[in-house]
Amino acid sequence: MTAQLDQVFAALADPTRRRILAMLLEDDMAVTDVADPFEMSLAAISKHLGVLTAAGLISQEKRGRVKWCKLEPDALRGASVWMQGFGQMDAIDLDAFEVFLEHQLK
Repeated sequence: MTAQLDQVFAALADPTRRRILAMLLEDDMAVTDVADPFEMSLAAISKHLGVLTAAGLISQEKRGRVKWCKLEPDALRGASVWMQGFGQMDAIDLDAFEVFLEHQLK
């Protein structure tokens, strides 16, 4: 579990990846649609998506010729449990997390 937890926190450490997660809160998205708002290459976005996928925060699947990204809603459960172990954190409320991300990215 430690390696998985490290991957989750490493993935969340990058603002671009946090913004991608916020976008995927709305709905599944094609990789090209994920890349649209960013001023970076499709290859760079693909690397970010790879990090998010390796951390289990998103999944990717090919539908026809298009690769789609989907948020994995239970992916933060392990991080939440770990933080609760300190007794100072409540369980992560994903709705509140969504609101937080939306405010941070405006």
